[in-house]
Amino acid sequence: MKLIFIRHGQGEHTLDLPGSLQLNDPGLTLHGQSQAAELRKKFNVTEEDIIIASPVRRTLETASIFSNEVRCSKVASPLVSPRMFPQKPEWNTLPCDTLLTKCQIRDDFPSFSFDMEQSNELWEEGINTMEEEEFRKLAIGFMEWCRDQGKKRVFIVSHDGTITSYRQLLSGTTFTRDDFLKETGWIEMECPDSFSTLKR
Repeated sequence: MKLIFIRHGQGEHTLDLPGSLQLNDPGLTLHGQSQAAELRKKFNVTEEDIIIASPVRRTLETASIFSNEVRCSKVASPLVSPRMFPQKPEWNTLPCDTLLTKCQIRDDFPSFSFDMEQSNELWEEGINTMEEEEFRKLAIGFMEWCRDQGKKRVFIVSHDGTITSYRQLLSGTTFTRDDFLKETGWIEMECPDSFSTLKR
């Protein structure tokens, strides 16, 4: 099974750094919307695929535009929400990375479901500042869930730090911020048949 990680398009929170990072609930810019539409040329999403998106507006918008209303399974999950990379204990979650509530997602993105069992705490706090070992356990559980869906392709629309964290876990390779994907950049990885080598 293929895991295809896609970084969201250009967000409003990137236009006037660092102050714009204080924006609440930033969406895609017009350029970001065009970037998301360009992804259709790279991938022909079908009803046989599944799309999992971080529960923030810019990723849900990217996934919605990219899938072009294809009736595939679409899931919002805090397990692919913003994650700081590398982890800095003294840093806090920025306003631009605050997760939408399930009610907001139901209202604004009704094609997305919540098929995974996740605690209210995870929906409130996300994985941004989560300790590495706890993230590892949840990430492995998430990938096992993806594998169990029986799909050939799982598209994961997420964030630079989150994608890099998953890449590091899956590959066993150490990455830095220099390895971040660009806006709507993507990388394809094979989902392991067994996760025993990833567990400590």
